[in-house]
Amino acid sequence: MYNEMLNIRSQKVRNLYKNLDNWLSNQNINSLMRQSIKAEELFRKVGITFNVYGEDEAEERLIPFDLMPRIIDSKEWNLIEKGITQRLIALNMFLEDIYSKQKIVKENIIPSKLINDNAAFLPEMCDFKPPGGIYTHISGIDLVRTSEKNFFVLEDNLRVPSGASYMIENRSTMMHMFPELFTIYNVKPVFNYPDLLLKSLIKTSKSSSRKPNVAVLTPGVFNSAYYEHTFLADEMGVNLLEWRDLLIEDNKVVIRTTQGIEQVDIIYRRIDDTYLDPLSFNPDSRIGSPGLFDVYRSGNVMIANAPGTGIADDKAVYSYIPEIIKFYLNEEPILKNVKTWRCSEKKSLKYVIDNLSKLVVKEVHGSGGYGMLIGPTSSKKEIEKFKQKLISKPSNYIAQPTLSLSSVPILTKKGLAPRHVDLRPFALMSPNDIKITNGGLSRVALKENSLLVNSSQGGGTKDTWIVDQ
Repeated sequence: MYNEMLNIRSQKVRNLYKNLDNWLSNQNINSLMRQSIKAEELFRKVGITFNVYGEDEAEERLIPFDLMPRIIDSKEWNLIEKGITQRLIALNMFLEDIYSKQKIVKENIIPSKLINDNAAFLPEMCDFKPPGGIYTHISGIDLVRTSEKNFFVLEDNLRVPSGASYMIENRSTMMHMFPELFTIYNVKPVFNYPDLLLKSLIKTSKSSSRKPNVAVLTPGVFNSAYYEHTFLADEMGVNLLEWRDLLIEDNKVVIRTTQGIEQVDIIYRRIDDTYLDPLSFNPDSRIGSPGLFDVYRSGNVMIANAPGTGIADDKAVYSYIPEIIKFYLNEEPILKNVKTWRCSEKKSLKYVIDNLSKLVVKEVHGSGGYGMLIGPTSSKKEIEKFKQKLISKPSNYIAQPTLSLSSVPILTKKGLAPRHVDLRPFALMSPNDIKITNGGLSRVALKENSLLVNSSQGGGTKDTWIVDQ
């Protein structure tokens, strides 16, 4: 396991963390723990919570926050930015292709079944090009580190990725608690994310309005990321709307305000495709707006991310990313994938079944750490039960090796302790431009030896610092 702060062999603190280590040597552990409690109180006061589905006894939880920053060198970060940029350009080209000529399918790079029989593929998007040719307006690319030089992409989140608000609140909390640390390190900013998001959306829109009317569309207060919806709407200075606020008139989306009827030009939707419009998709949806998709297809409103984008973050499609980059860009991936077995393939399925105790198995459409098996930490009974699910529907799963994720220090009552971590940078795509946040959201496992970093699975978050050495 690669420790990002400490060289395990020499027991010396790495250069990047030396200033932090010197600062810590003058701190009292009890005082730091009191600061941690204050941070928790601040999060509770602000309302930085998330909802956990299926747990009646604790539907709303506070997101655990660790006070020890994760530090990444800016030179290292430059390579990550290039890798994410390359990946998103290729994925956007892939989406444009599969909803039009499907060249990548016709040339037998990707099986037709994986695209056309995929639940995330929306035939309604065929032969329609979204404004600016952009499908993936907002992306969250999950990265893991296994050694000093190796970052891998674990997942691409292109549907309605969450976490940007927590990234900003984490930074705000750190600056409030330990302002002196920001005189020791020159940390690259993250507070400009909402402004970049708004500018990116407007730049992509075809609206003829001098000042397009932008709105965040939320499923409502019971959504797990509702805090983020309200935060981003407030920071961008735009309306936060639910389906009941939207009206379809003269093939346009409008809202009623105290000053009269206003047209909505851009919708940053935080609703999954299926529920977006009950007339075009799931007729049982109670959170979508009837007729919205028709207005979108007519070009009278921009929706971000574009409907149908989710097929590009399908975990089986993920396994073809190297081929996708090669096909569209004629380049080798700058950021590599984690080795992946497609359980839909007989040879791979046999290997996965024979090695379940060593692998991590995920649903191709799963998220939040749900519906997965971590072989090394599962009981024989759990493995056998999961095996039957796998055999009954193999195309629903992929498998990956159990990675030795890097660790970073977290604050415990006994002092600092290493815990596994991942990283979700956020990328904003507009025509001819991709902006990537400085660091993004580091998610950390709070339990010793745990690989689960998702907040819904007991993980926490920490501030991520991009600094010049």
